[in-house]
Amino acid sequence: MLEMMIREADADDLNDVLDVERRAFGYDKEAKLVADLLCDPTSEPRLSLLAYAGNQAVGHVLFTKATLKTDGRMAQCALLAPLAVVPQFQKQGVGKQLMADGLRRLKNSGVELVFVLGHPTYYPIGGFTPAGKLGFLAPYPIPDNCADAWMVQALCDGILGQVQGQVMCATALNKPEHWRE
Repeated sequence: MLEMMIREADADDLNDVLDVERRAFGYDKEAKLVADLLCDPTSEPRLSLLAYAGNQAVGHVLFTKATLKTDGRMAQCALLAPLAVVPQFQKQGVGKQLMADGLRRLKNSGVELVFVLGHPTYYPIGGFTPAGKLGFLAPYPIPDNCADAWMVQALCDGILGQVQGQVMCATALNKPEHWRE
C-alpha cells in the first residue's frame, strides 16, 4: 500500500480538494458538488479528509450529515459522497484508506449508519452492503438495475434491523441528478 498521510481538510485546503475531485473524475460535476456541500449548513456535521503522498494531495473523501425519516428509533447517519483519487494513485489503496479512516472517525463521533451510492463492487471492500434490502430508501428512487449501488454500513452493533426508512440528505445533495449511479 502507498505510504501517505491523511488529515482533516480545512478552508485553506479548498483548492487541493477541488483539484483532486476534478482530476479524479475528469470533469467539474463532483468538484462543484463538494464546493456546494462545504458551504451548505445542512451538511453539518461533515467530515472532509485529504490524503497526501509527500506534499501532493492524491485523494479526498467527504461525509455529510444525513437523517433517517422513520416512525421509530432515530439514528445518527452520514452520507459518503464523493470519494476521489487522482488517476495515477488509483488501485494503490488510497480510497480504501480514506474510507477506513473516515468510518473510524465517524464511529468515534457517534455516527451509527453511513450510506453511499456508488460502485457495487468497490464499496463492499469497505464493509458496505446493499441498503434497499434492509429497508433503507435513498432520497430519490434508485432504479432496480442499480439497486445494489445504494449501500449502507452499520458502525455500531445491532442497529441493522432496528431502524429503516428514507434517508434525507443535505440540501446541496438533494437533487435528482445526484442520485443516478
